Amino acid sequence: MMTPDDPESQPPPMGDNEPSSPSWLIGEVAATPAHAPDAAVEKIDRRDFLARATSVAMGASLVAVYGAFAAMAGRFLYPARPALKGWLYVADVAGFKRGASLSYTAPDGATVAIARPGEAGKVEDFIALSSTCPHLGCKVHWEGQNQRFFCPCHNGAFDPSGRAIAGPPQEAGQSLGKYPLRIDGGLLYIEVPLEGLPGPGEA
Repeated sequence: MMTPDDPESQPPPMGDNEPSSPSWLIGEVAATPAHAPDAAVEKIDRRDFLARATSVAMGASLVAVYGAFAAMAGRFLYPARPALKGWLYVADVAGFKRGASLSYTAPDGATVAIARPGEAGKVEDFIALSSTCPHLGCKVHWEGQNQRFFCPCHNGAFDPSGRAIAGPPQEAGQSLGKYPLRIDGGLLYIEVPLEGLPGPGEA
């Protein structure tokens, strides 16, 4: 039987000889990372970005396709109306002598060269062609002595029907647009688009 004074009955002294934590526990704690590896996080972010970018691109493509389809369907279901045209006064036939010409400006701003190469007293005596050369947009004029419309920019020439007969317009197979004419009550009229013409009550 041991007594309190017996050294064997006393607890072991505290101090430097105190047993430390097991080495296997220390090793496990040390091997546990505090945060996920940066490489893994970056890989996940990159995948997420690519997935989102692909979704956005696909969505934009679908919007573009459906938009184009809607535009085509709209043009088919609701075709654009042709420009409203009308007959406007040009000149008194009696005062428009053979060989003469004049420049007429339509309400939409288009310029027309009107000439009178004939003298039969009929509408066929007159010609009305666009005065804008299809080559580079220069102004053509009527040459009575040569019975042609001439463009001075590059020596382009057109016969009375508007067909190119010389210069770059002929090489390109171009022609001048033609406008209908009519005579009513001794007055010459031309049919042109009425766009740009002031409406009722407009100055």
